[in-house]
Amino acid sequence: MPPTLASLVHHSALKLTVRAGADRLEVPVRWAHVSELADPVPYMEGGELLLITALQLDAEDPEAMRRYVRRLAGAGVVGLGFAVGVTYEEIPKALVDAAEEEDLPLLEVPRRTPFLAISKAVSAAIAAEQYRAVTAGFAAQRELTRQALTAGPEGLLAALASQVDGWAALYDASGAVVATAPEWAGRRAARLTPDVERLRERPAPASSVVGGPENEDRVELHTLGTGRRPRAALAVGTAAAPGTAERYAVHSAIALLTLTTERSRSLQAAEQRIGAAVLRMLLAGQPDHARAVAGGLYGDLLDAPFRVIVAEAASVSAARVVDSGTRVALSKASAAALVVAADAGDPLGALTEVVESAAARAGEAVLVVPETETGRLVVLASDGGAAVSACAEYAAGLEAARAGAVADRPGGDEDELVVGLSAPAGPIAAAAAYKQAGQALSVARRRGRVCVEHEQLASGSVLPLLADDAVRAFADGLLRALHEHDATGRGDLVASLRAWLSRHGQWDAAAADLGVHRHTLRYRMRRVEEILGRSLDDADVRMELWLALKATSTEE
Repeated sequence: MPPTLASLVHHSALKLTVRAGADRLEVPVRWAHVSELADPVPYMEGGELLLITALQLDAEDPEAMRRYVRRLAGAGVVGLGFAVGVTYEEIPKALVDAAEEEDLPLLEVPRRTPFLAISKAVSAAIAAEQYRAVTAGFAAQRELTRQALTAGPEGLLAALASQVDGWAALYDASGAVVATAPEWAGRRAARLTPDVERLRERPAPASSVVGGPENEDRVELHTLGTGRRPRAALAVGTAAAPGTAERYAVHSAIALLTLTTERSRSLQAAEQRIGAAVLRMLLAGQPDHARAVAGGLYGDLLDAPFRVIVAEAASVSAARVVDSGTRVALSKASAAALVVAADAGDPLGALTEVVESAAARAGEAVLVVPETETGRLVVLASDGGAAVSACAEYAAGLEAARAGAVADRPGGDEDELVVGLSAPAGPIAAAAAYKQAGQALSVARRRGRVCVEHEQLASGSVLPLLADDAVRAFADGLLRALHEHDATGRGDLVASLRAWLSRHGQWDAAAADLGVHRHTLRYRMRRVEEILGRSLDDADVRMELWLALKATSTEE
């Protein structure tokens, strides 16, 4: 405990006597200060014991003493020490009455007690308190370190909660609660997730205080990690502001958890290298070798049906363009409601956090491999599991954000995310699933979508795939001569060709659809062959013409 007025009164060598404010002697004393100024308030910080001889004061003037004492109390002075036998033989009644009115402790200092002795007593008590706090802090640091090494983050949180006489909680990068101590604090910690998310938006390291006297407790939030983006967060709940020893414990916990987090990142990098090797073996058709290398790292993920997710991020103005499909820039402002959009400059990193956090909360194994050579992210996740669902929900959120973007906003270097999702597959079909995910990603890019599932392509129509600039350009070039012929008014070759192809070359049925004689239709088809220089007896030619007609009809 820091020195108090009571401890000074009970100091046998000081011989201090209480003349007013006896019920407020337990107030801590931050310093002892001597001042004979008529108004020392401008030089006070609060918490001081002011020592005077009333050399510059009319201590017998009741009104002057009321003003003097009122200003001291308003400035946070915790007590007034009056030396008798110097200017006054005893404390004037006007000063005693003023101190009682303001409930300001008034101590009588005998002539044989120098002010220096009081200052030394206060200084020694403060130094002793600081030494005790530092000693307790080192002891707490040793205990926290021991728990971190033997029991991990859970043990560290338990030790920290004991040290601060409160509770502690650890959050992952998405703001989800990872562990709490004691267990009853889990519900309280979960309510702070929005505050943790807001804290992550600030430059690291960052901290904030939530709650206060009116709430059930006071909670400090601290980000963890040494990088630009926090890897985790720590919450510490106490009934009041932590003291020096408790502060040492909190700072030690932050340092230890940060080291644990950074160590986890190193382990994660090693795991990613193993994951890359496992993925290569699966794609090479060697599931047995993949299982042998993975061991128990991915649980039963390599045996149960899984899905392959392939994701790619590309800048709207980037020089590297994988394919020339339609581009839709992600609006960061519209996606601000998404937790992972807090770092829109790293969409693959954000998607990784979403998938890994969902898998961790559900107790699922997930294989995440960044392909440095292609710039893609490959994920193997259990079919129907939380990781796949989280990916789909995240993509849906980004789709909504894109839909709300301003259509004519100027271009920039904003990053976009494109995701392809395979159909469920097993280890033997991993290569086929990887190809499916890549095909779905390519379609998503051409359509300006965030995510496309391969199953959607198989169950849908091929016609939407024709809505591509390259296909339309081919169709326009193939049919241009026919359109130019029809523009002269010498026939309707395009409509006749469409009717003939739709009737699978049946002359009578196609002629009836057009309202012409079948010989007229035969003449028109010969003209089509002459103009195009192609034979309609060739199945490939008929297929190309039909697709060209369908591609141009999507523009009409």
